[in-house]
Amino acid sequence: MGKQDGRDRQVTTGPIDDSTATILHVDMDAFFASVELLDHPELRGKPVIVAHNSARSIVTAATYEARQFGVNSALPLATALKRCPQAIILPPHFERYHHFSQQVMAICDDLTPRVERLGIDEAFLDVAGARNVFGSPMQVATLLRERVRAETGLVCSVGAAATKFVAKLASGLSKPDGLLVVPRDETVGFLHPLPISKLWGVGGKTEEVLRSRGFNTIGELANAPSDVLKRVLGEAGAARLHDLAWGIDDREVHEGEREKSVGHEMTFETDVTDPQVLKRELLRMSNMVAVRLRRSGLVGKTVVLKLRSSDFTTITRSRSIAEPTDLGRRIYEEVVQILDGLGRLDYAVRLIGVRSEQLSDAASTPLGLWDESEGWREAEDVMDAASEKFGRGAVRPARLLGHSVSERPRLGQRD
Repeated sequence: MGKQDGRDRQVTTGPIDDSTATILHVDMDAFFASVELLDHPELRGKPVIVAHNSARSIVTAATYEARQFGVNSALPLATALKRCPQAIILPPHFERYHHFSQQVMAICDDLTPRVERLGIDEAFLDVAGARNVFGSPMQVATLLRERVRAETGLVCSVGAAATKFVAKLASGLSKPDGLLVVPRDETVGFLHPLPISKLWGVGGKTEEVLRSRGFNTIGELANAPSDVLKRVLGEAGAARLHDLAWGIDDREVHEGEREKSVGHEMTFETDVTDPQVLKRELLRMSNMVAVRLRRSGLVGKTVVLKLRSSDFTTITRSRSIAEPTDLGRRIYEEVVQILDGLGRLDYAVRLIGVRSEQLSDAASTPLGLWDESEGWREAEDVMDAASEKFGRGAVRPARLLGHSVSERPRLGQRD
């Protein structure tokens, strides 16, 4: 879909027949950066980068002012600062992002029961059944944006359309802080002038191939002979993109979608060979994963270890446990056993990560009596309470005292 910096913004400003635009896509604007600016209002309007300020740090998020210099998430911080040397760097606070995400999703749930969450900062809503309560789709979208601003201090953009693809595309084009409505009978006229890169699923390589064959706009692809598209994209790819180019997308909004996994990973500033350093970081990240599980009311049945070597070779290993857990100590014990099972590592570790998968609701999952679980649960409850009152890290395991290494969490479905 491409990165957004606000320069091609489109919004709906006048009266429009929105009766067929019953699917909304809400997307928080520069979400992580916007949350950080709540504590730094003096930096509004300035290029801000959210990242740990270290040699190997990666950009977590950037304001629109920074994006105009070509700074986007996942860019090495060193490269970002070359593009925008005047940028201000703020460290990320992932627990706050989850807090505000839950607030936004609760607002969505208030407007319709048909909400499909997409990670931490976006969602689809089917508002066809909300007319009698909240009004037309445009009125619901307007109310949603007003409530998000009033209750969180953040802003979002919303696309309204007859299909999920067009709604998502519309929300992106309306950024930042916009609303774009595309009625069903205006879908084709809306789509066809857009560049081919706006089609869902057209990445850099596919775009390059399509442009080399003369397809620069969605309309040009839509009107291409089917046999030509099949030669370029294959039968399945040609059929999918042809349908999208004509606004055909029969996917429904599926409520109840949740995070498929909860994980944290971090990149060392210098490659590590000491197993004790690796285990210390596994303990820290296991506790971070556990905190997020408890805050989300989830437990996980599978623990995953991720290692990346200095030559970027990546391995993942997993273990399923007898009883789902949200305890950091339990996650740590399992992930250390995975690490020990690999034997003596013959390479230096650049990145390490911990993830919990096969998630289920804690309230509906009977927890067994793992050895020492009650003692550890009491200790972790104390840490949770202290963190809520005094900030993250106020109380932590003794092995972690005096150690603090920059982490780059991976969030939910974006794992």
